[in-house]
Amino acid sequence: MSTTRHHINRQRRRQARETRPAAPAGRPQSTPVRTGGRGATTVLTSVGAGPADPPAAGDEKAAPARSRRPAVLVLLCALTVLLGGFAGWAHAEAEGLRSEPARSNTALTDLARTSEIKGQVAKAVDRLFSYDHADPGALDKAARDLLTGKAADQHRDLLADVRARADEQKAVITTTVTESAVERLDGDRARVLVYADQSSVATTGKKAATDKESKTDGAAAQDEGVYAAAMLAVDVVHRDGRWLVSALDTFGR
Repeated sequence: MSTTRHHINRQRRRQARETRPAAPAGRPQSTPVRTGGRGATTVLTSVGAGPADPPAAGDEKAAPARSRRPAVLVLLCALTVLLGGFAGWAHAEAEGLRSEPARSNTALTDLARTSEIKGQVAKAVDRLFSYDHADPGALDKAARDLLTGKAADQHRDLLADVRARADEQKAVITTTVTESAVERLDGDRARVLVYADQSSVATTGKKAATDKESKTDGAAAQDEGVYAAAMLAVDVVHRDGRWLVSALDTFGR
């Protein structure tokens, strides 16, 4: 009896395998597994996996973006280093501007003292570079009152030839400061740039003709005037409430 039952069961299993439809492509196949107990029971167990699903379109776009992230990070790091270096350089430059001697220069901050220097230097240059052949002592007095240190020798050398020609031509030299600027002010010392107009009037040594004489005598003496601009740098030092000229620089003249 049992033999007949087993034979029938084998025939049923053979027929079931022959009539079972083939598994679709990409679907996992199953194989029957015999379990304990009388008869046969089948369970599905995967024996192979189908092809993987194609990646989504969003994943394809995300992959290049992820590959670009390291390059962007490297660029940001480079920019950070560059900006850090620039910040260090700017800090060093600022410290240099605040350090000596720039910090001690108060020409732009002490306006009252700057104005005082400009006024006294303008008057000093007017006197030191003006000369009247009829009153040579005025120039000597100006040199004694306004010069100190090496400026006395510099002034004497600069005016030696001028005085000689003025005496010969009986000339009058007039110097008028038109503009000045305090380049540096450090305590009791300063340097001033001076611009001035100069005129030199020479005579023949005769009296100037009157209006009547000029009409009747064409041989009357006439004055000749020469005009020029001058520029020089003046170093001054504060002593006894006054600014004295301590050095003269005519820029190679």
